[in-house]
Amino acid sequence: MREFKDYTEYIFNLAPSFQNVGNKAYKEGLSNTLLLDEHFLHPHTKFKTIHIAGTNGKGSCSHTIASILQECGYKVGLYTSPHLLSFTERIRINCKPISEDYIMDFIDQEHDFIEALKPSFFEVTTALAFKYFAENDIDIAVVETGLGGRLDCTNIITPILSIITNISLDHVQILGNTLSEIAFEKAGIMKKGVTCIIGETSDEISPVFLQHSKEVEAPLIFCKEDEYSSMVDMFELKGLYQNKNITTIITAIKQLQHLGLNIQDINIQNGIARVIENTGLRGRWETISKNPTIICDTGHNIGGFYYITKQLKTLNYHTLRIVFGMVNDKDITGVLALLPHEAEYYFCQASVKRALPVEELAEKAKKFHLRGKQYKSVEIAVRDAIMDADKDDLIFVGGSTFVVADLIKSNITE
Repeated sequence: MREFKDYTEYIFNLAPSFQNVGNKAYKEGLSNTLLLDEHFLHPHTKFKTIHIAGTNGKGSCSHTIASILQECGYKVGLYTSPHLLSFTERIRINCKPISEDYIMDFIDQEHDFIEALKPSFFEVTTALAFKYFAENDIDIAVVETGLGGRLDCTNIITPILSIITNISLDHVQILGNTLSEIAFEKAGIMKKGVTCIIGETSDEISPVFLQHSKEVEAPLIFCKEDEYSSMVDMFELKGLYQNKNITTIITAIKQLQHLGLNIQDINIQNGIARVIENTGLRGRWETISKNPTIICDTGHNIGGFYYITKQLKTLNYHTLRIVFGMVNDKDITGVLALLPHEAEYYFCQASVKRALPVEELAEKAKKFHLRGKQYKSVEIAVRDAIMDADKDDLIFVGGSTFVVADLIKSNITE
């Protein structure tokens, strides 16, 4: 009998995945992607696409736009990364994840070609997604970049709309050490004649977007700050950073209406209000339980933690307990500098190879006067935090997508 885990291990290990080893997995260039695309007879040309890049907010924006389009009656593909619980989450049609059987059949049928080409994990996964969407005759796919934009393997598509959510310092070893360098990589998703929505910008990066749009003849729309922030109250997603995302989302939806998609106001309202139900999105300022309250969030860089720490300050609690872990290729000191000194810390290590050793994390945290206990797993750290907590305490769990994944996998609150 075929075991799905054997197939996912094969995909992860045929070339190291970014999820497991980080920057070492990055393969520059689109040559393998183009060969895969040719092998599968260009499946991405069989449906419309919306392409989303950016440092933060890609997940919330892509899932919400997909949710709105589902409410309109469109058959919507959704391609995102990373996953929390199962590889199948990365590829969905109208919320339903791709089946394990389809993935196993794909690997069985294409094994020889894959072995000969030696593509990366993300190259194979992207080809799998596009083939799956084409064979299921979807109307439109919302496609999230994996890393950057210019050389990301999703960048073979010519979408009907491009979106760049924002620019922050992340993956600097690959994308560049400055905001303008990172903006250049993200701007690489712009295509001739295809409007690009810019969610957030600044004096440093606006010229990068303007110059690139001029070179490739891609019209730009810069979102007006907080233009649609009044709509955030109907969001199922409650993170403070959603005030920024909602303006990006609605600006994009208005452009899709202009392009001729049949999107009514009620579709927009329902899509925003039902994004979790419609797409299965998790880990965005998600309340896991109460008494004590446990909140988790997948924010994992300076841009994300700027809003997380700001939101923590608005909440009422007796003691703030933070279960915290990071992966080793992030700006760890930059995030630590934002964390509240008064919290009780439970430093932990997620169950991925990229996880920063908890001893190293705790040592770095001391420099910022952040002290606490150390744990080799997220589950044990959370259990100890619960044991220490009174009913009016707040436990926040985060620092990495993989910390949140381990929390959800543990079913600790059920």
